[in-house]
Amino acid sequence: MTELTVWHDGACPLCRREIALMRRLDRAGAINFVDASEPGSACPADRDALLARFHAREDGRMLSGAAAFAAMWRAIPVLRPLGLAARSPLVLAGLERAYRVFLRLRPSLQAVARKLERTA
Repeated sequence: MTELTVWHDGACPLCRREIALMRRLDRAGAINFVDASEPGSACPADRDALLARFHAREDGRMLSGAAAFAAMWRAIPVLRPLGLAARSPLVLAGLERAYRVFLRLRPSLQAVARKLERTA
């Protein structure tokens, strides 16, 4: 079985929602989720770097960005086909480009998500 650890930003409203969904989908408990925003959390790299981009460690290998998402998807049965497709360099490159666009939009999306949280 694959060992998978995912670091996420628990202070980010978008990340909290996404990780909550992934936890629900991960019925087998195959993923070790670590909130990198928590003081004292075990971080294998610079905390700011872990908070700026999505990171995962799959079988001892650190992954970042789209590759980290693909590793997480491979661990969740319903998303596994997407994760396996991302093993193709062409597919992974397209996902990474899309992720970089998302990172530019992320601050605006976070602001909207925070407003929605306050009104809920």
